[in-house]
Amino acid sequence: MNRRRVVITGIEVIAPGGVGKDRFWDLLSNGRTATRGITFFDPSPFRSQVAAEADFDPYAHGLTPQEIRRMDRAAQFAVVAARTAVADSGLSLDALDPYRVAVAVGSAVGATMGLDQEYRVVSDGGRLDLVDHTYAPPHLYNHMVPSSFATEVAWAVGAQGPSTVVSTGCTSGIDSVGYAAELIREGSADVVVAGSSDAPISPITMACFDAIKATTPRHDEPERASRPFDATRNGFVLGEGAAFFVLEELEAARARGTHVYAEIAGYATRSNAYHMTGLRPDGAEMAEAIRIALDEARLNAGEVDYVNAHGSGTKQNDRHETAAVKRSLGEHAYRTPMSSIKSMVGHSLGAIGSIEIAASALAMEHDVVPPTANLHRPDPECDLDYVPITAREQRTDAVLTVGSGFGGFQSAMVLAAPWRSPR
Repeated sequence: MNRRRVVITGIEVIAPGGVGKDRFWDLLSNGRTATRGITFFDPSPFRSQVAAEADFDPYAHGLTPQEIRRMDRAAQFAVVAARTAVADSGLSLDALDPYRVAVAVGSAVGATMGLDQEYRVVSDGGRLDLVDHTYAPPHLYNHMVPSSFATEVAWAVGAQGPSTVVSTGCTSGIDSVGYAAELIREGSADVVVAGSSDAPISPITMACFDAIKATTPRHDEPERASRPFDATRNGFVLGEGAAFFVLEELEAARARGTHVYAEIAGYATRSNAYHMTGLRPDGAEMAEAIRIALDEARLNAGEVDYVNAHGSGTKQNDRHETAAVKRSLGEHAYRTPMSSIKSMVGHSLGAIGSIEIAASALAMEHDVVPPTANLHRPDPECDLDYVPITAREQRTDAVLTVGSGFGGFQSAMVLAAPWRSPR
């Protein structure tokens, strides 16, 4: 039985520094940072006061007042990105069997901003021990269930096939796309609109990460606060955003002559069954996910051209990930460029995995490896090629992108270029 090959034919990104995949790529390829002091609320009570906020106007992107009132900010990101990704693919979904069109949405924290805002209303700014439900809007239930994100995206694109939300912490963005690819491979869908969205920049989220000292307290220079793999790093910068894709079977895409960004050649996820936030120093679980993803892609470790790192900017993660890449790629790890775009757009929790898939596909599209910004003094224990400061032109036919999430989740995906000739 022939294995159905799954490709990306549409991409849209909503990220700090610019809405749209072209502005997103311009920021990455030029090594600019979009981290800044928090403007959404007064951050002065918090240890960490920097974030990577997206300049997003829902009215400018075609959402109606009713949609804006009904949907949390993350759901708005998802709907806008999904619609634009479909347009980018050139597909007319109206001409397809709607039961063969699926949706897969990733999110780590769901409608955090909406819940935060509405709680302040029903609790009268936190003064009421027993909240006054009469002040709650009728759509508040949708904020309580992340499945509403998949519902909104399905409505927006007219999909009546499988529709699901994948919530696996900070690997949600890889896992939702990996799940979507499997729907096509197994024949459950012909087209999947897939991606992830999170808008977590709120007081409750900042307080939670402050408590475990995961986010950086570097307030004096917010544009340089995110420093993956640097010896002076002291935590990640919270971000927000979304990335969505149109996935379809390769032969169908070729038959209609559409542009193909990349093939989703391999995917795997593993768990460390170890600790809610802690990581084993040897990176064995991430290395195993990488090995399985490469096997599925039918690629050798030596064929990986670029590693798009999780690279959160915490000492534990950066060292764990470095060990995992060495363990899985062997000596080739030292010859393979590896960079973290979180240095430029922050860490948008469940959304970042999809945003990093978009960055990986665009790196293949342009044969350019984006840099790790703010990397001036490498950690001696992080001794790979992290592409410091400046992007690098390089033929990029196979990209490995990885993610690590609270709860012990470790995921890996391999993107390959089906249109390139063998070396």
